[in-house]
Parts: sequence; structure tokens; C-alpha cells
Amino acid sequence: MKFVASVVSRLSRVLPGARWNIARLLEERARTDGESTAILFEDQRYTWAEVNREVDRAARAFREIGIAEGDVVVVLMDNRPEFLFAVTALNRLRAAGALVNTHIAGTALVHAIRIAEGVAILVGQEHREKIDASIGELEGIAEDRVFVQGEAGNCDAGRFQVFDEIVKRQSPAPLDAVPTPRCEDHLGYIYTSGTTGLPKAAVITNKRVLMPGIMMGRGVLALRKDDVVYVTTPLYHSVGMFIGWGSTLVSGAALAVRRKFSASCFWDDVKQFDVSVFVYIGELCRYLLNQPRREGERGHRIRLAAGNGLRPDIWAEFQERFDIPMIREYYGATEGNNMLINLTGRQGMVGRLMMGARLLRCDLETGEPLRNAQGFCESATEGEIGLYVAPNNKVSPFDGYADKEATRKKILVDVFKKGDSWFNSGDLMTLYDDHWVAFADRVGDTFRWKAENVSTMEVAEILNGAPGVLETNVYGVEVPGADGRAGMASVHVGEGFSVEEFGKFAVENLASYQRPVFVRLQAEMELTVTLKHQKVGYRRDGYDPSKVGDPLYLLEGDGYTKLDDEVYAQLKDGRRVIR
Repeated sequence: MKFVASVVSRLSRVLPGARWNIARLLEERARTDGESTAILFEDQRYTWAEVNREVDRAARAFREIGIAEGDVVVVLMDNRPEFLFAVTALNRLRAAGALVNTHIAGTALVHAIRIAEGVAILVGQEHREKIDASIGELEGIAEDRVFVQGEAGNCDAGRFQVFDEIVKRQSPAPLDAVPTPRCEDHLGYIYTSGTTGLPKAAVITNKRVLMPGIMMGRGVLALRKDDVVYVTTPLYHSVGMFIGWGSTLVSGAALAVRRKFSASCFWDDVKQFDVSVFVYIGELCRYLLNQPRREGERGHRIRLAAGNGLRPDIWAEFQERFDIPMIREYYGATEGNNMLINLTGRQGMVGRLMMGARLLRCDLETGEPLRNAQGFCESATEGEIGLYVAPNNKVSPFDGYADKEATRKKILVDVFKKGDSWFNSGDLMTLYDDHWVAFADRVGDTFRWKAENVSTMEVAEILNGAPGVLETNVYGVEVPGADGRAGMASVHVGEGFSVEEFGKFAVENLASYQRPVFVRLQAEMELTVTLKHQKVGYRRDGYDPSKVGDPLYLLEGDGYTKLDDEVYAQLKDGRRVIR
């Protein structure tokens, strides 16, 4: 109860009307812990006082180029301290940063910049060519409004200006005439992945960073000032920004940042930075398990790992092999207004339903809520899978996207009574005893085959236990003349794998409707930047050998046979029927 009271007390400071933003929190941190380590990156080390001075210099540089309160600056940069300096400096000016995914280019990049309505672009040297190629399509942003951030004193800015040079000539003295901060102000935009269309820009307020920072920093991670939090996920993503930067600002712990995740370098970094807590996402833990055993993976200072996406099939093995005393899984969407947190380490669970959240009975394939004769929704019962929704109200509002139509589509109304409003997560959860829930699938990933619902995650976790299988990505594909979608598995394989043994395993461990009709063997899996499995591209390629360069197989009887151009042609014209 002492912990709960502490968190509630701190959360009250970021309720509507509070005069806080992340820049003011940094100023307070520099005042109280100025000489303590704040950021670690490669061979660089910054104290809180040094970070605050760098932020003031960056803020002056933004002022010099004409950035004012309410303006949006597009930030396109790999992980490094300058990323945090820039975003926090904009926040100090009550301007905003649109944190663009560094993996997009062309049409998607132009779209992301346009919807943010940015007045300038700050681009890392490593991504300058993307802006170079797209600047002609960016209405309202001329060449002289693009600024390049270099590294280690080197910068090839091409036809654009060098932001480093503007920063260098600024005074590190405290910034004068700083606008009064407010919790409701926009910190900026964080983008959805865009795997089902163009990226959507989720509105991020100061409150949306500070509240998770308090809950994670003081609660889930229970950070102390001698802790070092290791973040390998992108800083343009909510995990890096909310859980990484937010929780260390709140607690005074240090943030160790890596440019990009590397499974082979992970434990070297743990030793170099003396990491005590790390944050994971997606399949990060599986990739660490797939690495050969090495020195440093035990005997470290790590006391806790927290994240989302650690699957039940590897949870115990991961925790035991790497000697991690506590794992805390959580669930939360970038744009969401509610979190689930598993504080006890119960394997496979993302936490208990709280703060009014519910699971709705729904069509598992479409995610459409089922309504009763009165037109209202009903809650799922224990053992059922339901659509996760959270109340949209003044205490936990859904701030939405830059696109108002996209915002409208994420809100459900008249759910349990006339006039109520709920955020639709688009995620399916399984309800267990005492309100515990486990992630089941994204809406659209579950599919129907042979009149049965197939959970892609459930099938993947079972197939991951087959000999020689390192990881599995399961999805549904359309087949001629069949109702529903047939299961297909892209399988990342290693030593000891054989198609014959895989077929036997699938038949023995899966129900007939769950068995993948098609199998694609891969030496490496395609992932999102947050280490989650890509599905859209896999579905689009399907089982067409002309689109797929990997070996393909078709389930016939109790085993798999090679799927080549001839077999594919027979499937397409009906000479070969899937049963």
C-alpha cells in the first residue's frame, strides 16, 4: 500500500492543469542530481547537469532558426543522446517533435511529415538521403528548413544546413523567457507502424510521457538512483520515450542507449554500462535465447527485465538461462489510455484488468463487438477471448491521432449504456481467474478455418517446440474455393530441423484445423522495428513460388510435400484441392 500511495501521489502532479513537462522535470533532476550519470551511449557519458545544459543549447539553436511555441519539428534520427536533447529542447520551448520511424521512406515518409504539419526537419546524417529524395514533395518545407545532425564532429549535410554548427555557437547558460509548461501540451507525435496502411500520428502530450514514467519508474521498474536502464528499442517509439526517457527522468536512474538492437552485443553492453534493468519488446528475448551461450549472460547486476511480448513458450527458459530474478510483463499501446501490468511475474500474463478496462465478446476474426437484443455489448467470461477496451474519460482520455477520422474509428460508443465512450485497442485477450489476462492476438490475425477459430499466437507457440525450429510466424491465407483462410507458417529454422519431423510434430500436437496448410522455411525472419513479426507482407506473398524465394511446402495427409510452380498451378485451377 505504501508503493500505491507513493505512485498515486506522484500521478496527482500530472493531472489536468499541472505545470509540468519533461523539460521542467529535467531541470529539477539537474538541480537535485546534477553530477549523477544520466545518459550512457557508446563511450559517451552525460550527467544530469550536462544534459540540461545541452538541452538549453539546443533550445537556443531552435530559437535561432525560428522555432516558436506551438511549432512542430520533424525528427528523423537513429538512437543517440542528441535525439533526446532535441526532443526535450523543443519541449522546453513548448514546441513539439514529430518522431518519425527511421525505416520508412518515399511515400510513407512524405505522408508522415505532411500529417504532422511540421515547419522544419531535423534529420540525422545517416538518413539525409531520404529527405534529399523527398524534399520536392514536401509542401511548406523548403531546403533551408532542413537541418542535419551529424556525429563525432563529422557531417555531410549536402544541400542542407548543419544543426551541430548552430548548436555549438549557443551559450549553455539557462534559457531565458521559458514558456510556462503545461501537462496538456503536445510533446509531439509518435507514429503507428503503418503495417496495414500509411502511418498514423498518435498525439503525445506531456502527461502521456510523465504518467507512464511515474508508473514504470516508481512502480514496475522500482528504479533507484544507482540503477542503469538499458534501452535498445528506437527512441521514436513509446517504449524508448515513455519507459526509457520518462522513467529515468522521474527516478534519477541512468539511461543506457544503443543505436540499434544487437543480440550478439547485448551482454557486452550489459557489462560495459553495468546494467541493472533492461526493457524488452517483441521477440527480443527469443533472439537472445537463440544466441550461443557466452560469458557475461550470467553473473551480471540485472535484477529485473520488463516489457511486452515475452511468450509463454520461452518465459521460464529465458529467466533461468540468464539468471533474471524478476520479469514484469506489461501491455500498453502508444496511443492507448490504459495499461496492464504483471507485477508478480506470473508467466504468460500481461496483468489484471484494472481502471475499468473490460474484455468484450466479439467476432474473433473481425474484432467487431457482439451486441445483445438491447444493442449493448457484453463482457467476456473466464476462459473466453475478448476485445480489450478501456473507458475514454477525463481521467484517462484517448488523445487520438492527427487524423480526426482515424481517431473516430478507435472509439466505441454506447457499449454498456447510452452515451458511454471506450477506446478500442484492436487487441484480443484471454480472461483467466481473478481478472488475469493474457495477450491472445491482434484483431485480424485470428482467422477461421474448417469452421473453427485459429489463434495465430497459440499455433506459433506450439510449433516453436518442434525440433530445429527457432521461431514461427503464423497467418491466414486465402485459397481458391475454400471458406475462411488456411493457416500458413513461416518458420525460422536451425540445426536439427527436418520437414518430415516437423510434419509429425504438427500432426501430433495440433488439431486438424490448426495445422498449417502451407509452410515457408526461412534462414531469417522479417520483423518490424519493434521486433514483432511482419504479417502483411507474408500474407501478400502467400504461397506463390514466383513471389517467395524460400522453400515452400503443402500439407497433404500426415506430412508436407514440396510446393513448386506446378503444384501451385494445380491449386489455382482446382486440379489439386485442399482438404
